[in-house]
Amino acid sequence: MIPLNRPTLRGKEFAYIREALDSGRIGANGAFTKRVEDSIATSLGVPTAFLTHSCTAALEIAALLTVKPGDEVILPSFTFAATASAFARCGARLVFVDIESDTFNIDLRAVEAAVTPRTRAIVAVHYAGVGCDVGSLATIAEAAQAVLIEDAAHGFGARLRDRPLGSFGAVSALSFHESKNVTSGQGGALIVNDPDLVARAQIIRDRGTNREQFLRREVDEYAWVDLGSAYAPSDIIAAFLLAQVEDVLEITAERLALWRRYHAELEPLEQAGTVRRPVIPAAAAHNGHIYHLLLARAADRPTLLAELDRRGIGAAFHYVPLHSAPAGRTYGRTGGDLSVTDDVAGRLVRLPLHLSLSGQDQGVVIEAVTNYLAG
Repeated sequence: MIPLNRPTLRGKEFAYIREALDSGRIGANGAFTKRVEDSIATSLGVPTAFLTHSCTAALEIAALLTVKPGDEVILPSFTFAATASAFARCGARLVFVDIESDTFNIDLRAVEAAVTPRTRAIVAVHYAGVGCDVGSLATIAEAAQAVLIEDAAHGFGARLRDRPLGSFGAVSALSFHESKNVTSGQGGALIVNDPDLVARAQIIRDRGTNREQFLRREVDEYAWVDLGSAYAPSDIIAAFLLAQVEDVLEITAERLALWRRYHAELEPLEQAGTVRRPVIPAAAAHNGHIYHLLLARAADRPTLLAELDRRGIGAAFHYVPLHSAPAGRTYGRTGGDLSVTDDVAGRLVRLPLHLSLSGQDQGVVIEAVTNYLAG
């Protein structure tokens, strides 16, 4: 079996975990948590990073920081459910908009058309680690007196105009799920670029208490002061993650080498009009997170996936549009036409891409895809 994703150890994970265990301090907010947060903040050039137990948790904190019941949040329909559910849980109304036909990132014109007096937040999702036009989104958000939030779940290690993804929004969310380039199995981080939100973000992450402020002797009492939850991971998770975060540049380079091989050897299929390969804007330095093909015909996808599965190759589609999902219809509405989203969602295929993928196995994938689509 050639899996779609497989996490890869970097070599220091067990040593760091042993160090955490030997310290006798393995709960949340331990020494390794601090080291990872500092490393992420340095890597992104941002003032504050809070480690969380998932990207979903980071998005939920972002929602608690920025929206209230009745507010509207504009986001792409072509994203994972967690992007939407975090805001719906806070009582916000979701406004799903279309994506660009080349990058599959949020369509700026659709965002502008969807803004209303109730718009409180706009969510930028960087699909496949390819940065969307956050500069223009920030301009739209400012004009609407809304907050720009980055869902950079795919984006750690990627850049836009030489600036790291995750460093643009007032708050941003990262993922370290097992399917991501840098992983701790489950994990995430909340990036806080707006200094006015830092203190409350820390309180929300720590069950709504001012515990950290109390420990720093900034307040006289340790009390429950806000809504929150136990969003921080254990220091064992942080220890594992540190070994990965420290190698983000090497991981990115190794994944890009695999991505580029796919891109070069599958070019004949694009020239024949059978598929379209990923489109990377000149300003985007992506991180090789996903290699996808957009098939010329939606009817070919089920049979291609079945053939790859028969050969032990773990390919997959991506995503079921949120505006057509049961919860999407309950908690949101569409903002304009979403024909690109519906079209792309029916034709996209993701190929295996991870650092355990050998050159021979990648060749098997390329040959299987080529033979089926060219046959």
